[in-house]
Amino acid sequence: MQQQLNVQLTIHIPEDQVLISKVELEELHRSKLAGKYWTMKDLEAQTGRKSDWLQEKILYVPRFKQKLDARNGGFVYYPKGKGSPWAFQATKMAKFLDDNFHLIWGG
Repeated sequence: MQQQLNVQLTIHIPEDQVLISKVELEELHRSKLAGKYWTMKDLEAQTGRKSDWLQEKILYVPRFKQKLDARNGGFVYYPKGKGSPWAFQATKMAKFLDDNFHLIWGG
């Protein structure tokens, strides 16, 4: 026979904080990036990696470039020449990095 104990607990939440669900928090993070474009410097800051590494391990890897390139319907604008800027659609690039972590780091 199992014993059961019912307990009532009160937790005080400071007035300068709120309690939200994990789903709401994720939605807030996504909405923060909505409509934003990253530069290469922004992508470096988000990943903690330099542009050379990002280009070698992600941006110019053929299997990724096919999906990423805006000319193919992707969300990365590849510069047309030296000095031309990169542009990344922030929400989609962030999702791509999360979804492909195992491929990027796993080889």
